[in-house]
Amino acid sequence: MMFVSIGIGVAIAIVLIVVVSVLTGASVSNKTPPPALVGTTLASFSESGLDVPSVSAPWRSHHPTVVVFFASWCGPCKTELPALSKYLATHHVGQVAVLGVDTQDARTAGKNVVAKDSLNFPVMFDPQSTVAAGRFKIGFLPDTAFVTAAGVVQNMIIGPITTKEFAAGIAALNA
Repeated sequence: MMFVSIGIGVAIAIVLIVVVSVLTGASVSNKTPPPALVGTTLASFSESGLDVPSVSAPWRSHHPTVVVFFASWCGPCKTELPALSKYLATHHVGQVAVLGVDTQDARTAGKNVVAKDSLNFPVMFDPQSTVAAGRFKIGFLPDTAFVTAAGVVQNMIIGPITTKEFAAGIAALNA
């Protein structure tokens, strides 16, 4: 009898929340809003590279860019990066540049990931998360940002990205 009362109470609470939301003009949706950075313009910058002294943001020279944030210790990154590497080896991406950001990681561990996954794009070394958390407001990995040639964040994929989402983001940057 107690469980039936609790169930009825929960159902009534849900109905009341929906009714109040509708009456106050709010909408009820389970769609995640876009990240706050979408639509903002990023200043160009340069940071230490994983294998080179310095890597500049490609939009500095007016290239639309996909920014892939990863770390060697990130479980989902271990699945995502090989798939993205395979996609990039077999597809033309037009004018779009790809930039990796190895964040909160050790340099040796990041270099091992780049070698293991055959990543053929420049990678910034971001051990203190000044790029990921500071410039891009990223809290968890992996994440991917799509930045126009003018430095405007067009889209962000929070969490692991599929090759279908990656391809769609590249197509949108090339449009």
